[in-house]
Amino acid sequence: MNKAGLTELNAVIAIARRGTFRAAAIDLDMSTTALSLAINKLEANLGVRLFNRTTRSLSLTGAGRLFVEQVGPALQDIHGALEAVRSERDTPSGTIRINAAPFAAREIISPLVLEYLRRYPDMVVDIVTEGKLVDIVADGFDIGVRVAGLVPTDMITVALGRPQRYAVVASPKYLEKHGTPLVPPDLLSHQCIRVRLPDGAIFRWRFEKDGETAQIDVRGQIILDEASLARVAVLEDTGIGFFMEQSVLADIEEGRLIRILNDWTPPFPGLCLYYPGRRNLSAGVKAFLALARVHATAQAR
Repeated sequence: MNKAGLTELNAVIAIARRGTFRAAAIDLDMSTTALSLAINKLEANLGVRLFNRTTRSLSLTGAGRLFVEQVGPALQDIHGALEAVRSERDTPSGTIRINAAPFAAREIISPLVLEYLRRYPDMVVDIVTEGKLVDIVADGFDIGVRVAGLVPTDMITVALGRPQRYAVVASPKYLEKHGTPLVPPDLLSHQCIRVRLPDGAIFRWRFEKDGETAQIDVRGQIILDEASLARVAVLEDTGIGFFMEQSVLADIEEGRLIRILNDWTPPFPGLCLYYPGRRNLSAGVKAFLALARVHATAQAR
C-alpha cells in the first residue's frame, strides 16, 4: 500500500507556495537534497509526477495541482489538530508564521516579537516580509500584519494602537534647486518617485486637510515597487518621495531629508494583526495575540 508521511505532504505544499526547492527547503528547515528525495519518494509511491522540473523552471503538473487543491486544506486541519494537542502543555511551543509588510515587521520586532520570545523560549517566530497582500490562510501563515485599511474583511483583527502617518520628503539639494511645494497640486510640476502597487496600479498620493481631500497622480521619470529603493532615489536628489513616516523619520531628524506638506498628512488608523476566525488557534498564537493586546493598550495610553 502506498504511504506518505507529513514530511512529503508538507514538502509539496511548501514548494507549490514558494515556487522553488531552495526557498521551500529553507521554510522547512531541511536541505534541498533531502527535499528532493522526499518529493521523489512521494512521486514514486503515487506513480505520477507532481512537478515539471528543468534546470530553469518549476511548475505543478495537472496531478500536482489536484494534489495541492485536495491535500492542502486537509493538511492544515492536521496541523491544527497537532497544535491543539500541543496547546495542552503548560508552556507554548512550536512555530508561528507571520506575514507582514517590511515596515510593519520593523514596527513589531522589538516591542512585541522579541518580548514574546523572551517569555516563551520554546517558541519560534518565522516572519516573511513582502509588499504585496497575500492570502495568509492559503499561504500557510498564522498571522498577518498590515495597515488596518488593507486587512480582508473576513479576518479578525487586533489593533496595535499607534496611528500611522505618511511623510512627503525631499533632499535639501533638490528643494534648493526646484523650490518647495506648498499645496498638493504643486507636486504636478515636480519630479516625484512613483510607486507601483502589488496589483500593478501606480499609487496615488493621498492628502487631507480641514476636511478637504486630494489624490494626486504625481509625475516622475522613475517607477519603483519597493520603499527602500524609493528612499535611495530621494536621498540622491532625484525627486520627491511619499513614504510611511517611520521609514524616513531618522532621515528627517538628521537633516538628510526635509519634510514638506506636513499639514496635509494627518494620522490614520495604524497597524493591526489579523488572523482567520474559523481556525482553532494554537497556544502559541493565543499567547502572541494576548501579548499584542497588552502592547496595544500600553501604546494607547
